[in-house]
Amino acid sequence: MSNSISHATIIGDGAMGTLCALLLSRQGAAVTMWGRSAEHVATLDRDRENRRYLPGHSFPESFRVESDAEVVFSGTDLIVSAVPCQYMRAVWTGLASHVPMGVPIVSVAKGIEVGRLMRPSQIIRDCVGDVTTACLSGPNIAPEIANEKPAGGVVACEDVEVAERIQIAFATSYLRIYTSRDILGVELAGAVKNVIAIAAGIADGMGAGDNAKASLVTRGLVEITRLGLALGASADTFRGLAGVGDLITTCVSKIGRNRSAGERIGQGTSPDEVVATTPSVIEGIPTTQSVLDLARQHGVNMPIVAAVGSVLFDGCSPSVAIDGLMTRRLHGE
Repeated sequence: MSNSISHATIIGDGAMGTLCALLLSRQGAAVTMWGRSAEHVATLDRDRENRRYLPGHSFPESFRVESDAEVVFSGTDLIVSAVPCQYMRAVWTGLASHVPMGVPIVSVAKGIEVGRLMRPSQIIRDCVGDVTTACLSGPNIAPEIANEKPAGGVVACEDVEVAERIQIAFATSYLRIYTSRDILGVELAGAVKNVIAIAAGIADGMGAGDNAKASLVTRGLVEITRLGLALGASADTFRGLAGVGDLITTCVSKIGRNRSAGERIGQGTSPDEVVATTPSVIEGIPTTQSVLDLARQHGVNMPIVAAVGSVLFDGCSPSVAIDGLMTRRLHGE
C-alpha cells in the first residue's frame, strides 16, 4: 500500500471535519468534504470558509464541499469520518452503498453509541461491512491546530501499514502523529475522557478549586484505565496521548464543549438547558449513559462517572454528588 494520499473524502462538516480537510489539503491532497445539509454546504462553498465551526481559515483551491453522496467518494483513497458518535449510524447507513471497496475509513469521533454500546469504528463496520477502520485521537483542539500550534496525536489501527499511511498523511511540522494497534483503548479513552471533563467543568463552575480538579482528573484516569483493561485494552494506551494527554486538554481547555457544559451545570444551569442552548454536540452527555452501561456489564466501579450520571439524568445537585464522592468508604489508592 502506498503511503501517499492523493484524494481524501471527509464525512462531516463540523470543526474536526474541516480541520482534517485543511490538514490534508495543506499536505497536497485533493479533498472533498461532505455535509448532510445542502444549505450549509452551499454556504461553505460560497464563503470558502467554515465560519460557523472553524472561522478564519480559507479553503484552498483543491478543497471541494459536496452534499451529493453519489460523487463524494469519487477517486478517494482515504475516508475520514468526522460525524458525532450518536449520529454516525444514520449517516453511514445512508452512505454505505456508495463507499468504494478497499478504502480505509479513519474516525475522529469520540463517544460510545447509546443502546448498542459500539465505538465509532464498530459503528462504521456495522453499517458499511468489511472495511478497514482506524481512529485518530489525542489532545487535538481544532482551532489550535488550524492555527499551526504544536500538538500531538495517535492513529490506531490493527493494520500497521494503514496506520503508518494515515500517520504520514496527517503529520506536519506542528502536528506529530504516533501509531498504535490498540484501537479499542484509543477510542475508549477518547470517549470516557469527555465524561470526566464534564465532572471537571462542574468543579470549575462550583469554584471547587485546583485541588479538587486535579483529584477528579487523576481519579478519572484511574476509572478510564479500569474500564479499558476490563474490555481488553492496553494499559500503555491510557498513559499516552490518547489517554492522559487528551484527558488533560479536555479538562482544562476553555473552549472544550464538555468541560464548558459541566461548568454551566456547576453554576446552576440544568443539563437540559445546557443541551438546548449549545449549538454543537456535547458528546460526553449521551456517552455518560453508555459508559455506565458498559461498567455495569463488566462489573467495573466508576464512582466519578456514576456521580456525573446522577447529575445529568437523576436530578442530583452537583454539591450532593461531590459530597457523595468525598464521603465514600476510605480505602487504598
